[in-house]
Amino acid sequence: MVGSMANPRLRSLLWWRRWAKKDWAIAAVGFTAVAFALTLLANSWRDEPDSEITRPFHPITASDLVELTLLQNAKARGALCLDGSAPGYHFKKGFGSGANNWLLHIEGGGWCNTIESCSWRKGTSLGSSKYMDRKVPFSGILSSQPSQNPEFFNWNKVKIRYCDGASLAGHPENELKNGSALFFRGQLIWEVVMDELLSVGLSKAKQALLSGCSAGGLATLIHCDDFRRLLPTDATVKCLADAGFFLDEKDVLQHWTMRAFYHDVVILQGLAKSLHKDCVTRMGPSKCLFPEEIIKNINTPVFLVNPAYDFWQIQHILIPEASDPHGYWQKCKLNIHNCNPSQLEILQGFRGSMLKALNEFQKNKEGGMFINSCFIHCQTWITETWHSPSSPRINKKTIAESVGDWYFSRNVVKQIDCPFPCNPTCYNMNFTVFSRG
Repeated sequence: MVGSMANPRLRSLLWWRRWAKKDWAIAAVGFTAVAFALTLLANSWRDEPDSEITRPFHPITASDLVELTLLQNAKARGALCLDGSAPGYHFKKGFGSGANNWLLHIEGGGWCNTIESCSWRKGTSLGSSKYMDRKVPFSGILSSQPSQNPEFFNWNKVKIRYCDGASLAGHPENELKNGSALFFRGQLIWEVVMDELLSVGLSKAKQALLSGCSAGGLATLIHCDDFRRLLPTDATVKCLADAGFFLDEKDVLQHWTMRAFYHDVVILQGLAKSLHKDCVTRMGPSKCLFPEEIIKNINTPVFLVNPAYDFWQIQHILIPEASDPHGYWQKCKLNIHNCNPSQLEILQGFRGSMLKALNEFQKNKEGGMFINSCFIHCQTWITETWHSPSSPRINKKTIAESVGDWYFSRNVVKQIDCPFPCNPTCYNMNFTVFSRG
């Protein structure tokens, strides 16, 4: 696995670092997962930031690699990536007792909010299928190994690639006005992907779970009820958003950085039509793109997996580069163990904001959550954090076990961790290794 995957992962990581300098909003989210996967292979950080590897990682084998499928009628239906290429997905057929069950996972990758950033993005795998890997490993929630994915290992599994830059929610009204060759077709991509999957068996699903990471987690929340509507009425259908609960929070200089950014995305790509009408009428589409508002209007059962110290949100919502011109936060943003007491107090306040935003959702009887106190981002699609002997736990339960208890209605699952640094099972990212040199 290391020999076959290390070079592509390294190239992606270096690309991510160049991208971060270009536009903070479309950096990090798309490639933190790559950085995280690379980190797990290179080092193992828990509460000792510089510790050596103390446990094995799970190697990817040839059987874990799944081919890319491009949408058959994408051009005829107008469902196109930012550059006009056909969107794609990876599909692994279920077997045994899982033959009629389906798990869909939407890839993450940030957003683009300007013509310039979307134009740059269309030259990457997050804006064009021309640059997508033809095979990707299925691990974590997509794994076919019962030891790594005990609840869903034999289900039909689909990874939906992300190439529109607006959480599969954009509309083409503004395309001709922008003077550039950009296609804002996220909503159409969602609809055509669903049509194709319905035609190959999803329409007969007995059980189904729509999931997604980061911007894909946001897409999951946006499309959750529509997913439910498309499937048989007697099917068990639920949704899981991983690291997709982005906060409408002021940064450390008291600026609404994320709100302003979301406003630009909504206007550029016409997202209002994909958001809840009552919410849009009441408070405007930009506010309605935040999950705190979206979950108020979802009727389908939802599970939220999110770290209370989501490093992407800390680095780009709470402390974006513009809010730290003198680098006071630099070391802390790279490694939470480097934060001084006053910085930790602010991070604890950010955790408090997340828990406050979840207050109403906690009362939702059908909803579930796993809010751990780790400095990390997505946690479901990597075996090490999804389900392994060394996975993060709350009350001795892994994320996979908690999601399984919720999905199959074995227990009420409202897992909220104690504040950092109380949980010794956490993977806490250490970006200082990437910042050297």
